[in-house]
Amino acid sequence: MDNAIYASLTRQSGLMREMRVVANNIANANTTGFRREGVIFAEHLSALDRQGGTLSMADARGRMLDLNQGVLTQTNNNLDLAIEGDGFFMVETPEGIRLTRAGAFTPGPEGELMNADGNHLLDEGQAPIILPAGAGSVSIGADGTLSSNGLPFGRIGVFNPPEGETPAHQGGTLFSTTGAPEPAENPRIRQGFLEESNVDPIMEITRMIEVQRAYELGQSFLDREDQRIRSAITSMTR
Repeated sequence: MDNAIYASLTRQSGLMREMRVVANNIANANTTGFRREGVIFAEHLSALDRQGGTLSMADARGRMLDLNQGVLTQTNNNLDLAIEGDGFFMVETPEGIRLTRAGAFTPGPEGELMNADGNHLLDEGQAPIILPAGAGSVSIGADGTLSSNGLPFGRIGVFNPPEGETPAHQGGTLFSTTGAPEPAENPRIRQGFLEESNVDPIMEITRMIEVQRAYELGQSFLDREDQRIRSAITSMTR
């Protein structure tokens, strides 16, 4: 295959990956705690054994995670929580410990706090938080301290990824880390608030149009290259 086609195909493949990421961002523009993602394009050099030198191709397997805070919206639900500033809630899932910024929780059958997927919210010691039997209205301090009837009974854990590590998106609003998450210093939790997605729909739609046009341009180039090769083969076989 012609080297120009190799280079173009890697570019097209990268643009397809970016289109899927942009589409996922748009689909989650109204998802509580969602974090926008982007694709990182890099240059991959492949050696040309016969001619010498190298062939430059696109490599778009890297992901960028936008950790900027979304808008906090007041809900007045006592178990809706939002983190102001850095940090993540920690939840226990069937696949293990995960981090999240989605703070909509409800009490389970045994009083355990959980999200809509049934994942338990963990405290600062990474144990499930369970509401006391007969607990009345639960108040949550800015530092995450839980109180019922004026008596504290636990503290919500707020964690950061290990220093220098960006959490990996595990789908939806969950993130994982390779190292052990570290407790956040001076966390600030807002009770009765939820954090909206940090996706800007207008910017994402604009980017989708740009990616689509770039893909169409690349496809046009591939079509012309295919026609050029066919014409060359036809000429040589006459």
